[in-house]
Amino acid sequence: MLIIPAIDIKDGKCVRLTRGDFSQKKIYLDNPLDMAIIWRKQNAKMLHIVVLDAALTGEMVNFEKIREIVINLDIPVQVGGGIRSLDAVKRYLDIGVGRVVIGSAAVTHPKLVEELLKIYRPSKIVVGIDAENGVPKIKGWTESCELTDYDLGLRMKEMGIERVIYTDISRDGMMQGFGYESTKRFAEKTGMKITASGGVTNSGDLRRLDELKSCGVDSVIIGKALYENNFPCQQAWYNYEDGICIDHNFSTARTK
Repeated sequence: MLIIPAIDIKDGKCVRLTRGDFSQKKIYLDNPLDMAIIWRKQNAKMLHIVVLDAALTGEMVNFEKIREIVINLDIPVQVGGGIRSLDAVKRYLDIGVGRVVIGSAAVTHPKLVEELLKIYRPSKIVVGIDAENGVPKIKGWTESCELTDYDLGLRMKEMGIERVIYTDISRDGMMQGFGYESTKRFAEKTGMKITASGGVTNSGDLRRLDELKSCGVDSVIIGKALYENNFPCQQAWYNYEDGICIDHNFSTARTK
């Protein structure tokens, strides 16, 4: 099971939200690049970045922050949040982003997905489906979709999408465990490659996720649980001093 640390960017800072609520924001570091370097030093094989400002507006804010991360790291970076045009996708891929995540646009502008798959390999384009009680939410989780989550997934599959990042909104940032049943149901009904997201709290959740590998769930995005140091092995990786990561097993030189 590939574990992918999440970095959410709001107002240029690294933050975490609770159930996508912008009023429940906690700032972890002022510079997202510092956070990216921490996760890489902890042997992350991939990073997941969400530009929260863009998720609401559709504008490509914090683009330079992402470029800086991509330039300084030697692992794939996937980016989501407000990506609603061919130009936006091209700009991200041109700076070295490994793959982009299409969220709201998969519902509001499905032809965009078709157009993208004519230009790029499926490995470069991922659809993010964020659902609450089986109903997809779009535009920063402020609007509901008329389709069910798995109906949307199957439509994307017909277009040629191979992977979905599936988030159970009711669990996201709650530190109360991930949506096992909702994720399992979605995976079984769609038969797609699934990256699970939302609510993973501890190693017990990871063991339960491992049970879903036969359904196509092969990776997981983890946010708050990593930031709150919920995994015992994290203590062996680093120490915190005044909020800054001091890692005695790695040099301070940035990768790449």
